[in-house]
Amino acid sequence: MNRELLYVIEQIGREKGIEKEVLFEAVESALLSASKKTMGAADNVTMHLDRQTGELKILCRKKVVDKVTDPQIEMGLAEARALVADAQVNDEVDIPLAPRDFGRIAAQTAKQVILQRVREAEREGIFAEFSGKEGHIIRGVVHRIEQRTLIVDVGKTEAILPEREQIPGERFSPGDRIRAYVLEVRKNPKGPQITLSRTHPGFLVRLFEAEVPEVAEGIVQIKAAAREPGERAKIAVTSTKRDVDPVGACVGLRGTRIQVIGRELRGEKIDIIEWAEDSLVFVSRALSPAKASSVTWHGEGDERSVLVVVPENQLSLSIGKKGQNARLAAKLTGLRIDIKSETELEAERRAEEEEREKGLQQLLELPGVGTQLAESLYEHGLFSPKRISRADVEKLREVRGVGERKAERLLEAAREWLAGQAQGSLPVTEGGDSAQ
Repeated sequence: MNRELLYVIEQIGREKGIEKEVLFEAVESALLSASKKTMGAADNVTMHLDRQTGELKILCRKKVVDKVTDPQIEMGLAEARALVADAQVNDEVDIPLAPRDFGRIAAQTAKQVILQRVREAEREGIFAEFSGKEGHIIRGVVHRIEQRTLIVDVGKTEAILPEREQIPGERFSPGDRIRAYVLEVRKNPKGPQITLSRTHPGFLVRLFEAEVPEVAEGIVQIKAAAREPGERAKIAVTSTKRDVDPVGACVGLRGTRIQVIGRELRGEKIDIIEWAEDSLVFVSRALSPAKASSVTWHGEGDERSVLVVVPENQLSLSIGKKGQNARLAAKLTGLRIDIKSETELEAERRAEEEEREKGLQQLLELPGVGTQLAESLYEHGLFSPKRISRADVEKLREVRGVGERKAERLLEAAREWLAGQAQGSLPVTEGGDSAQ
């Protein structure tokens, strides 16, 4: 019987991919639970199954005391020395107990404990295996479809591919083979829950690693990727070797490599862009295939963005269908991008010059603004009531001679002036400077 038990443990370990030690502990725990049904074993009873012979030992650990008050957990010194010659008071002594036959209920309890521990070990093993695959591509077979969510057989377990993580327009049937990106692996009472994705930018990156040897070897590095699944994607690459063209390596001879990836993504168009450390150069390349006339920083702080000026005939190309090209470029670079045509920029420049020319006189028309304050406002870029109305109190307080209350009055006066302009009438003006 002992040899049969060892054989069964070894066989289960091989089939389920569970370490034998885990199974030995499961059997020990199960037998201990079963013994409580027949022997009324206390917490101080332990079971040990010999890993070599399969022999079962039952030990009851008791504390050596001068006077026994609880015989289940304590023993006298004389009794202890009969087992261990040099036993002393306060020592703990293990007493061997004779195994008994388990009844039907106890045997059923043991079986349930073993099965439970085996299931837990299986789940832990699956979680450990797949949590290490997060961010990688795995292959599977579509098992079934539940409300447009694909249940995918990935070997030892099943994974889910939610509708939101599927490329728009693609359709699968049970039995279809599928490649997907492991998005998340979470522990669940029923076992690990593995969520897949075919829309994540990481899926695109991993496909390039699979299809382009230079990427897999690290010669070509992928710096960033952005996607609008099923429609278009942009990927930024660079080379660690001067003689290797990163864009050419990703495209492949006559476009063979990029075509394979495009087919996997259901015809998604992929723009491969050479990455640049200079953010402005990178933005210019990210807007490919459009050509920019100039790329400059615009604004400050949280409002900082990149202003891209393009020829009139490149404007629609740079923005793309429904703004797609501009959106992808912004995702790829992580920057806010404002695109303007040369004509639009020239019109804005002329309007600003006109605003500057008339601004000083318009500032003097605001209540409480004299020549000195008007010039200070002008120097801070607040050269018209329109500019003041767009500012906030903090910005106005940077102007010499303007406190919080004065800033609030200036804002209100500028807005009233603009409202009057819109109605074709001007508010009554008052001259003179005021510090607060």
